[in-house]
Amino acid sequence: MICAFEERPSDSPWVERVWRTHPERAGSFTSIAASRWEMVVTRCQGETTMTVRGPETIATPAECQGTDAEFFGIVFRLGVFMPHLPPGDVMDRRDATLPAAAGPSFWLHGSAWHYPDYENADTFVERLVRVGLLAREPIVEAALQGQLKDVSLRTAQRHLLRATGLTQGAIRQIERARYATSRLQHGASILDTVFEAGYFDHAHLIRSLKHFIGQTPTQILDRGRSEQMSLLYQTTPFLLRGDSSVDDKQ
Repeated sequence: MICAFEERPSDSPWVERVWRTHPERAGSFTSIAASRWEMVVTRCQGETTMTVRGPETIATPAECQGTDAEFFGIVFRLGVFMPHLPPGDVMDRRDATLPAAAGPSFWLHGSAWHYPDYENADTFVERLVRVGLLAREPIVEAALQGQLKDVSLRTAQRHLLRATGLTQGAIRQIERARYATSRLQHGASILDTVFEAGYFDHAHLIRSLKHFIGQTPTQILDRGRSEQMSLLYQTTPFLLRGDSSVDDKQ
Protein backbone atom coordinates (compact mmCIF):
# COMPACT_ATOMS: atom_id res chain seq x y z
CA MET A 1 0.00 0.00 0.00
CA ILE A 2 1.24 3.45 -0.92
CA CYS A 3 -1.11 5.56 1.21
CA ALA A 4 -3.19 4.63 4.23
CA PHE A 5 -6.06 7.11 4.56
CA GLU A 6 -7.52 8.21 7.87
CA GLU A 7 -10.94 9.80 7.50
CA ARG A 8 -13.86 11.02 9.55
CA PRO A 9 -17.31 12.46 8.95
CA SER A 10 -17.84 16.12 9.79
CA ASP A 11 -20.25 17.85 12.13
CA SER A 12 -20.46 20.72 9.67
CA PRO A 13 -23.46 20.76 7.28
CA TRP A 14 -21.07 22.15 4.67
CA VAL A 15 -18.56 19.29 4.76
CA GLU A 16 -18.87 15.71 3.51
CA ARG A 17 -15.64 14.24 4.83
CA VAL A 18 -12.24 15.13 6.32
CA TRP A 19 -9.19 12.98 5.55
CA ARG A 20 -5.43 12.81 5.96
CA THR A 21 -2.62 10.55 4.83
CA HIS A 22 1.13 10.10 5.03
CA PRO A 23 2.54 8.09 2.10
CA GLU A 24 4.31 4.91 3.15
CA ARG A 25 6.37 4.64 -0.04
CA ALA A 26 6.74 6.10 -3.51
CA GLY A 27 4.70 4.62 -6.35
CA SER A 28 1.79 5.03 -8.73
CA PHE A 29 -1.91 4.96 -7.87
CA THR A 30 -5.24 5.71 -9.52
CA SER A 31 -7.03 8.96 -8.83
CA ILE A 32 -10.65 7.90 -9.20
CA ALA A 33 -13.54 10.05 -10.36
CA ALA A 34 -15.15 12.27 -7.73
CA SER A 35 -18.19 14.51 -7.85
CA ARG A 36 -17.16 16.76 -4.95
CA TRP A 37 -14.48 19.44 -4.73
CA GLU A 38 -12.02 19.73 -1.88
CA MET A 39 -9.37 21.88 -0.24
CA VAL A 40 -6.09 20.04 0.33
CA VAL A 41 -3.16 21.05 2.54
CA THR A 42 0.20 19.57 1.56
CA ARG A 43 3.24 19.67 3.85
CA CYS A 44 6.45 18.61 2.14
CA GLN A 45 10.11 19.38 2.89
CA GLY A 46 9.26 22.23 5.22
CA GLU A 47 6.82 23.90 2.84
CA THR A 48 3.02 24.04 3.16
CA THR A 49 0.57 24.68 0.34
CA MET A 50 -3.21 24.93 0.01
CA THR A 51 -4.78 23.59 -3.17
CA VAL A 52 -8.39 23.74 -4.36
CA ARG A 53 -9.22 20.59 -6.32
CA GLY A 54 -12.35 20.25 -8.38
CA PRO A 55 -14.42 17.21 -9.37
CA GLU A 56 -12.84 14.53 -11.54
CA THR A 57 -14.90 12.94 -14.31
CA ILE A 58 -12.52 10.12 -15.22
CA ALA A 59 -9.98 7.92 -13.46
CA THR A 60 -6.40 9.07 -14.08
CA PRO A 61 -2.96 7.70 -13.11
CA ALA A 62 -1.07 9.63 -10.45
CA GLU A 63 2.30 9.43 -8.76
CA CYS A 64 3.34 9.63 -5.12
CA GLN A 65 6.94 10.82 -5.00
CA GLY A 66 7.95 9.64 -1.53
CA THR A 67 7.37 9.52 2.21
CA ASP A 68 8.40 13.08 3.12
CA ALA A 69 4.94 14.57 2.55
CA GLU A 70 1.71 14.80 4.55
CA PHE A 71 -1.71 15.52 3.06
CA PHE A 72 -4.94 16.69 4.67
CA GLY A 73 -8.19 17.39 2.87
CA ILE A 74 -11.68 18.81 3.39
CA VAL A 75 -14.28 17.34 1.02
CA PHE A 76 -17.32 19.59 0.64
CA ARG A 77 -20.92 18.48 0.25
CA LEU A 78 -22.58 18.61 -3.14
CA GLY A 79 -24.13 22.05 -3.59
CA VAL A 80 -21.50 23.85 -1.48
CA PHE A 81 -19.18 26.06 -3.53
CA MET A 82 -16.98 29.16 -3.50
CA PRO A 83 -18.65 31.79 -5.73
CA HIS A 84 -15.29 33.35 -6.69
CA LEU A 85 -13.73 29.95 -7.54
CA PRO A 86 -16.54 27.55 -8.55
CA PRO A 87 -15.85 23.80 -8.95
CA GLY A 88 -16.11 23.94 -12.73
CA ASP A 89 -13.03 26.19 -12.86
CA VAL A 90 -10.80 23.62 -11.14
CA MET A 91 -12.22 20.29 -12.29
CA ASP A 92 -10.31 17.45 -13.95
CA ARG A 93 -6.90 18.32 -12.55
CA ARG A 94 -7.07 22.07 -13.21
CA ASP A 95 -6.22 22.52 -9.54
CA ALA A 96 -5.69 26.00 -8.07
CA THR A 97 -2.78 26.33 -5.63
CA LEU A 98 -3.41 29.37 -3.46
CA PRO A 99 -0.48 31.78 -2.92
CA ALA A 100 1.43 31.59 0.35
CA ALA A 101 1.24 34.45 2.85
CA ALA A 102 3.62 35.36 5.68
CA GLY A 103 4.02 32.71 8.35
CA PRO A 104 1.82 29.59 8.36
CA SER A 105 -0.82 31.24 6.16
CA PHE A 106 -2.14 31.46 2.61
CA TRP A 107 -4.04 34.06 0.60
CA LEU A 108 -7.70 33.47 -0.17
CA HIS A 109 -9.81 36.13 -1.90
CA GLY A 110 -7.63 38.98 -0.64
CA SER A 111 -7.20 37.84 2.98
CA ALA A 112 -4.55 35.79 4.79
CA TRP A 113 -5.78 32.57 6.41
CA HIS A 114 -3.97 30.18 8.74
CA TYR A 115 -3.67 26.68 7.36
CA PRO A 116 -6.31 24.41 8.92
CA ASP A 117 -5.57 20.90 10.15
CA TYR A 118 -7.42 17.62 10.61
CA GLU A 119 -8.74 18.59 14.04
CA ASN A 120 -9.93 22.16 13.38
CA ALA A 121 -11.29 21.69 9.84
CA ASP A 122 -14.90 22.35 10.85
CA THR A 123 -13.95 25.59 12.62
CA PHE A 124 -12.04 26.72 9.54
CA VAL A 125 -15.06 26.03 7.31
CA GLU A 126 -17.41 27.92 9.63
CA ARG A 127 -15.10 30.95 9.35
CA LEU A 128 -15.29 30.70 5.55
CA VAL A 129 -19.09 30.65 5.82
CA ARG A 130 -19.22 33.66 8.15
CA VAL A 131 -17.28 35.88 5.75
CA GLY A 132 -19.27 34.77 2.73
CA LEU A 133 -16.59 32.73 0.95
CA LEU A 134 -18.81 29.64 0.85
CA ALA A 135 -22.33 29.39 -0.52
CA ARG A 136 -24.84 26.58 -0.80
CA GLU A 137 -27.25 25.80 -3.65
CA PRO A 138 -30.28 23.91 -2.24
CA ILE A 139 -31.52 22.95 -5.71
CA VAL A 140 -28.63 20.48 -6.02
CA GLU A 141 -29.82 18.07 -3.36
CA ALA A 142 -33.46 18.44 -4.40
CA ALA A 143 -32.59 17.63 -8.02
CA LEU A 144 -30.48 14.60 -7.14
CA GLN A 145 -33.19 13.25 -4.84
CA GLY A 146 -35.88 13.77 -7.50
CA GLN A 147 -37.70 16.32 -5.34
CA LEU A 148 -37.72 19.41 -7.54
CA LYS A 149 -40.83 21.56 -7.20
CA ASP A 150 -41.77 24.59 -9.27
CA VAL A 151 -38.34 24.59 -10.98
CA SER A 152 -37.76 23.66 -14.60
CA LEU A 153 -35.16 21.04 -15.50
CA ARG A 154 -33.20 23.65 -17.46
CA THR A 155 -33.07 25.98 -14.46
CA ALA A 156 -32.02 23.13 -12.18
CA GLN A 157 -29.22 22.09 -14.54
CA ARG A 158 -27.93 25.66 -14.70
CA HIS A 159 -27.75 25.85 -10.91
CA LEU A 160 -26.18 22.38 -10.75
CA LEU A 161 -23.43 23.34 -13.19
CA ARG A 162 -22.62 26.53 -11.28
CA ALA A 163 -22.50 24.84 -7.86
CA THR A 164 -20.86 21.53 -8.82
CA GLY A 165 -19.29 21.91 -12.27
CA LEU A 166 -21.21 18.78 -13.33
CA THR A 167 -24.53 17.79 -14.84
CA GLN A 168 -27.04 15.76 -12.87
CA GLY A 169 -26.30 12.72 -15.02
CA ALA A 170 -22.54 12.98 -14.48
CA ILE A 171 -22.95 13.21 -10.71
CA ARG A 172 -25.19 10.15 -10.62
CA GLN A 173 -22.85 8.11 -12.80
CA ILE A 174 -19.80 8.95 -10.69
CA GLU A 175 -21.57 8.22 -7.41
CA ARG A 176 -22.94 4.96 -8.75
CA ALA A 177 -19.47 3.80 -9.83
CA ARG A 178 -18.00 4.69 -6.43
CA TYR A 179 -20.84 2.88 -4.68
CA ALA A 180 -20.34 -0.22 -6.84
CA THR A 181 -16.62 -0.21 -6.10
CA SER A 182 -17.29 0.04 -2.37
CA ARG A 183 -19.72 -2.89 -2.55
CA LEU A 184 -17.15 -5.02 -4.39
CA GLN A 185 -14.46 -4.12 -1.88
CA HIS A 186 -16.79 -5.23 0.90
CA GLY A 187 -17.29 -8.64 -0.66
CA ALA A 188 -20.40 -8.27 -2.83
CA SER A 189 -20.47 -10.43 -5.95
CA ILE A 190 -20.40 -8.87 -9.40
CA LEU A 191 -24.00 -9.92 -10.11
CA ASP A 192 -25.23 -8.52 -6.80
CA THR A 193 -23.37 -5.28 -7.48
CA VAL A 194 -24.97 -4.96 -10.92
CA PHE A 195 -28.41 -5.21 -9.33
CA GLU A 196 -27.77 -3.10 -6.21
CA ALA A 197 -26.12 -0.23 -8.11
CA GLY A 198 -28.73 -0.21 -10.89
CA TYR A 199 -26.59 -1.22 -13.86
CA PHE A 200 -28.24 -2.81 -16.88
CA ASP A 201 -25.86 -5.78 -17.00
CA HIS A 202 -22.30 -6.97 -16.33
CA ALA A 203 -20.92 -5.23 -19.43
CA HIS A 204 -22.46 -1.93 -18.33
CA LEU A 205 -20.75 -2.27 -14.92
CA ILE A 206 -17.38 -3.01 -16.56
CA ARG A 207 -17.57 0.06 -18.83
CA SER A 208 -18.53 2.32 -15.96
CA LEU A 209 -15.83 1.15 -13.55
CA LYS A 210 -13.07 1.23 -16.16
CA HIS A 211 -14.01 4.84 -16.97
CA PHE A 212 -14.59 6.22 -13.48
CA ILE A 213 -12.46 3.92 -11.28
CA GLY A 214 -9.78 2.77 -13.71
CA GLN A 215 -10.22 -0.92 -12.87
CA THR A 216 -12.56 -3.73 -13.86
CA PRO A 217 -14.82 -5.43 -11.30
CA THR A 218 -12.56 -8.51 -11.39
CA GLN A 219 -9.48 -6.41 -10.64
CA ILE A 220 -11.23 -4.73 -7.71
CA LEU A 221 -12.24 -8.11 -6.28
CA ASP A 222 -8.69 -9.43 -6.59
CA ARG A 223 -7.04 -7.56 -3.72
CA GLY A 224 -3.64 -8.92 -4.69
CA ARG A 225 -3.85 -7.34 -8.16
CA SER A 226 -5.93 -4.28 -7.40
CA GLU A 227 -4.00 -1.01 -7.65
CA GLN A 228 -3.99 1.60 -4.92
CA MET A 229 -6.68 4.21 -5.50
CA SER A 230 -7.46 7.58 -4.01
CA LEU A 231 -9.88 8.01 -1.12
CA LEU A 232 -13.11 6.03 -1.51
CA TYR A 233 -15.36 6.89 1.41
CA GLN A 234 -18.71 5.15 1.90
CA THR A 235 -21.28 6.61 -0.45
CA THR A 236 -24.89 5.99 -1.41
CA PRO A 237 -25.93 6.32 -5.06
CA PHE A 238 -28.54 8.90 -6.04
CA LEU A 239 -29.58 6.58 -8.84
CA LEU A 240 -32.60 4.30 -8.63
CA ARG A 241 -32.99 1.47 -11.11
CA GLY A 242 -34.82 2.65 -14.20
CA ASP A 243 -34.08 6.36 -13.69
CA SER A 244 -34.36 7.67 -17.24
CA SER A 245 -32.77 11.04 -16.44
CA VAL A 246 -29.30 9.57 -16.46
CA ASP A 247 -27.14 9.58 -19.56
CA ASP A 248 -25.61 6.07 -19.61
CA LYS A 249 -23.23 6.33 -22.53
CA GLN A 250 -20.20 5.27 -20.48
